Parts: sequence; structure tokens; C-alpha cells
Amino acid sequence: MTRVAFFGHDASDAAVRRRVQAMQDDGLDVTGFMMRRREDFQPAWLNIDLGLTRDGAFLQRVRRIFTGARIAAAARDDLARADVIYARNLDMLACAFLAKKHAALDTPVIYESLDVHRLLTRRDPIGAFLRWIEKSLLRRTVGLVVSSPGFLRNHFEPHYRGLYKPFIVENRLAAGSDFGPRPQLSDGPPRVGPLTVGWVGNLRCQRSFDLLCALADAFPDTVKVSLHGQPARGEISVFEPEIDARPNMSYAGRYRAPEDLADIYASLDLVWAGDFMEAGYNSVWLLPNRIYEGGYYATPSIAPADTETAAWIEARSCGFTLAEPLESTLPALVGQLLADQSTIAACRNRLLEQPNEVFIQPNGYLAEVVTRALEGACVR
Repeated sequence: MTRVAFFGHDASDAAVRRRVQAMQDDGLDVTGFMMRRREDFQPAWLNIDLGLTRDGAFLQRVRRIFTGARIAAAARDDLARADVIYARNLDMLACAFLAKKHAALDTPVIYESLDVHRLLTRRDPIGAFLRWIEKSLLRRTVGLVVSSPGFLRNHFEPHYRGLYKPFIVENRLAAGSDFGPRPQLSDGPPRVGPLTVGWVGNLRCQRSFDLLCALADAFPDTVKVSLHGQPARGEISVFEPEIDARPNMSYAGRYRAPEDLADIYASLDLVWAGDFMEAGYNSVWLLPNRIYEGGYYATPSIAPADTETAAWIEARSCGFTLAEPLESTLPALVGQLLADQSTIAACRNRLLEQPNEVFIQPNGYLAEVVTRALEGACVR
């Protein structure tokens, strides 16, 4: 059994928990070396706690790289047992290499770039310095894991061509979890009642929030907007008061994945899959969890045109893409769908016609990625 030391930025993060679960489902033995952003969270796996961080506190996270590396190295026996280190995000990659140095280990390292942070795209000395750090560490890894080909095409290839072995691990549902059955194909009448548009997951985009608030205002009696997940308070400064001011808008709070996903998506007609937090860069390149979750439960997505998400939707003819200005094209689309919901039904059926593998990561996929990364690994 391959043993993995997983360096993660937040043990309580849903995406981190999904990745650990997927690794364990594939037969990998995972020990976490993780920071956390919640005081009360207890991981379901063996975990070396690297300390508490705060969302958006960049300087504190930088300091935690060094203290976390010392804590990880102090647990040398646990770290030395690992056949490979899997580091999620650039700060944890730096922490992993420092821990290796302090512990005098030569364990190979795989880098997972979940997002290309906005600082890495800056065209100034700060951006250049951070890309130099990423380049210096990346060339010492045995594999690079990204969730979208857009990250390779737009960031890694232009800056680091030839310095890494790439693997694409999309944000699909983990094979070992129980998501319940998919809905059935339907040719019956459309659902009666208001059209419900959902925003599910990491709620971190002010423009998306504003668009959905405006949508609720435009259709007070015929559209409901339902939000599920964790808002990024540093990005959306006024959240609950805006929702409370609109009777047709609701916030259900945090949810459990996968336990709550079936009920969430069963309550939605459409899911918003846009993101502008890092407009022109990461937001254009990513493929979000919600297109896979929504796809499995036959809930069509809406995304801005000319993005990786839009290309994914258009390739399958299973949702809706909108050109700018979204402030007018989004309500225009919803108005059309209210007049004729047969298009939503057609998209639902096209999603249901897709094989499960489009939305669920196949058994053994992550184990194969790790194995292929380790083949011929040159430890640096």
C-alpha cells in the first residue's frame, strides 16, 4: 500500500476532505500534515496539526509555512513512513519542502495546484518573485496535478514549460462515496412553481452575489435564489442582510458533502457556475465542483461565455452560457426559461444521458496518478 503524507492548507475544507477520501477509497494510506481554519474540527484521518490560519490572512499563512514545517519535521517518524508527499497549493508545497529539509528526507513530492492565486498572475516584481518560487519548487517535484486544462494552457505552460509532469484530476465526485441514484429521464410536464436558481459551494465572488441579488429583484414572484455553502467574508462584505431583504432569496448555510447534495440539487432548477473573484485569470480557467455535482443530479449550469466552464457546458450541450453584459443577459435568459421550461428539461435529459464517469472519478484514478508520478521519479 502506497503511503501518502498529505500537506493541506485547511483540514476542514470540503475539497481537502474529498481528496483524502478519494485517496483512501483508492487504497492509499493517508496521513495528513495540515493546517486548519476552524478551532473545533477533528479530521477523520490520522493528522499532524500544523496550526490555525485565517482565511485571507496572507502574511499569517506565510509565517505558518515556516512554523508548520518545523512541526511536520518534529513528527519525523510519521513523515518518514510516507512513500510520497502530496502538497496542495503553493504555500503547502513550500512547507513540504522545508519539512523535508528539516527532517533530512528525500521523499518525492507531488504538487496539486487547486487554483492559480491572483498574486501569481501579477505583472510586477511581486508576481515575478512568486512565480520564481513556484518554478524553483515545481522543478523539484515528480508530478503536477491540476483540476482543469485551462491551468496548464494559461499558466504552467507559458511560465514553466518542460519542468513538470502534468496530470488532470477534475473536481469530480469521489467514487467511494454514496451519492444516491441519479434522477430519471423525463418527458413529462415542467415542475410547477417558481424557478429556483442555486449557488452552491464556496461562495466567494461579489459579482456573482450581486448578479443573483439583482435576479431575485427582477423576478420577485417567479424566481427563487437559493444559496448553500460557506461565504468568503473577506470577498462578500455584506451577506445575510442582502438575503434577508429579499423574500425570494434564502441561505441554507454550510452543508455536508456528499450527504446533503442530493437534497440540495433536487431543490434547484439551475445552478450558477460563474466566478469573477480572479477575473481574466483563475476564474476563466477553472472547472468548479458544482458542474459535476449538478451534472450528476441533472441540474443544468449557467456560466459566463469564453471560460473553461462554458466550454465544458457547450461540449455537452447541457446548460447555458451567457455573453456580457451579464447584468442584462442573465435576466433575459431566465425570462425566456420562465416562458418555456422545455429547454431546461432537454438539458436535464442530456446530462442524464452522460456516463457516470463524466461526473464521478473512476475507482483507482488517483492511485494511478500517484503511481505514474512515481515512475522514474528523480528525487530533488
